[in-house]
Amino acid sequence: MSEQHDGPRPAHQPAVTGATPAPPMVEVWDLPVRLCHWALVMLIAIAWWTPNTQDTLHRVAGYGVLIVIAFRTLWGFLGNPHARFGQRARLLRALPGYLVALARGRHPRTPGLNPAGAAMTTLLLALLVVSAASGWMQVTLRFFGVAWVQDTHTYVSHAILILVGIHALGAVVASLAQGENLVWAMITGRKRSAADRPEAGGGAG
Repeated sequence: MSEQHDGPRPAHQPAVTGATPAPPMVEVWDLPVRLCHWALVMLIAIAWWTPNTQDTLHRVAGYGVLIVIAFRTLWGFLGNPHARFGQRARLLRALPGYLVALARGRHPRTPGLNPAGAAMTTLLLALLVVSAASGWMQVTLRFFGVAWVQDTHTYVSHAILILVGIHALGAVVASLAQGENLVWAMITGRKRSAADRPEAGGGAG
């Protein structure tokens, strides 16, 4: 007996897979910001590896830090909104409220840097200038062998290494909290759009 059908069979019926569409991505960090970030990572690593063993390379790394920071300062007035210092100033003013939210178990998200990330990177940039400048002073006739210059360079350089470690750890923790790879975002410059961010997420942007 042939099988009977009440109506015509549809020509095509899409399979239901349960897959959700990929969230839209937006550009947050432009290319100059990303180049500055990774250039500083490389220069800090070189400077850490070379003191008292490869003095010329150590000095080049220090001068390179000053050049990158000088360009980053200029780009703070010319770059996209997330690169500009006006945005950073607003984030720094929001830092107390952000820390209170974290203490209460909430993780407010921001498109780029969050207030804690803005404070950390601002502090790092300032200390890098002090470290590089004091390192340069040590090789001048006027300040060669001066104890306070040597101590400043040593202690500030050690502080930078500690803060870099904290910054990297914060990026990993925030990535896990919000389900978004922030290290990769600093490579590509792109993050999920604000519409796809749940209210209780982390962010170290």
